[in-house]
Amino acid sequence: MLTLNKSTFSIQYFLSILILSSLLISCNSSETELQEDPAGEGNKKEITLTNKQFEGSNMLLGKLEKHSFSQSIKSYGVIDVPPENKASVSAYFGGYVKKLSLLEGQFVAKGQVLFTLENPEYIEIQQNFLEAKDQLNYLRSDYERQKILVQDNVSSQKTYLKAEADYKITLVRYESLKKKLDLMNLNPNNLNETNIRSEISLTAPISGNISQIHATRGMYLNPDDIALTIINADHIHLELSIFEKDLPKVKVGQEIHFKLQNDATKDYAAEVYLVGNYIDPESRTASLHGHLANDKESKYFTPGMYIEAEIFSSSDTLIALPESAIVKLRENNFVLVKTGTTGDQLSFEKREVSLGQSKDGFSEIINNSDFKSSDEFLIKGAFNLINE
Repeated sequence: MLTLNKSTFSIQYFLSILILSSLLISCNSSETELQEDPAGEGNKKEITLTNKQFEGSNMLLGKLEKHSFSQSIKSYGVIDVPPENKASVSAYFGGYVKKLSLLEGQFVAKGQVLFTLENPEYIEIQQNFLEAKDQLNYLRSDYERQKILVQDNVSSQKTYLKAEADYKITLVRYESLKKKLDLMNLNPNNLNETNIRSEISLTAPISGNISQIHATRGMYLNPDDIALTIINADHIHLELSIFEKDLPKVKVGQEIHFKLQNDATKDYAAEVYLVGNYIDPESRTASLHGHLANDKESKYFTPGMYIEAEIFSSSDTLIALPESAIVKLRENNFVLVKTGTTGDQLSFEKREVSLGQSKDGFSEIINNSDFKSSDEFLIKGAFNLINE
């Protein structure tokens, strides 16, 4: 009787240990349950987790949504201004720079005196003009008198023709010297024997800022030398280079986003205004002219600044998911689709997806018809669960 009780006690003790072990195993596995993929690939297909796990890991749910995918073309170029907003100042007549007190970046108004030149040859031009002017008055009177005399047969035709020739030759000389004085910024109507000058002034042809100064006081400035350059930055635009292969994709009106080389954090917008039709034989690129979307932003730019641009050539609206919802395993891509909620637990099923375009953190789901519009996807936290 004692032996039987001992045996019974041993069996009961063994059963108790077995039951306790089973309970411990069950408790440890109740938090997250994984079922093997029936295909036998070793990947988990169904995942169950508690609301506490879901919230504690900051997981998020989301649905399939429409997203815009734009095809873009990379480009490069500079900030520039139109040709009419640039002016290179040089002298029509050589001379020594006498007065020059400008600084690069300084604003000048159209017609403002920039600097003065001095040359004895200026005196000679003014002298010749005044002499031609006086001769012209005499020769005009003589020509008109001889014209009347020849009509009355009082003077010979030869004398009349000589008077006419002398008058017209002097008239041509007078007009040419007058034009030279205009180019020298000297008013021929105000010039007389008492105000002949050895200096001339050069004025600004446009309003703008001095970008470069090449002249210095005392130097001799030849007619083909550029003394300084003026740029009017009222109309800033983009001058970009497009590779030959991308040229058919670019059209007027397309959106441009660009950044300055020295500040890649700020993005600016522009629009394609003109597309060049000439391919440079060396670089195999064509030029593109773009206008700023917001003219008020032109104050941030200086002509010559290097920029990197992206031209959006087309745009498609496609069904997509955030890239954080998609996990790649080997050559396949998977998502977790919520299949239900039971008490304190959420169930997910691993489903394969086919991807298309990717842009701005979203990927196109080509096989979106395999899912319902009401399906919810784990868009944050899927990576860790699928790879467990």
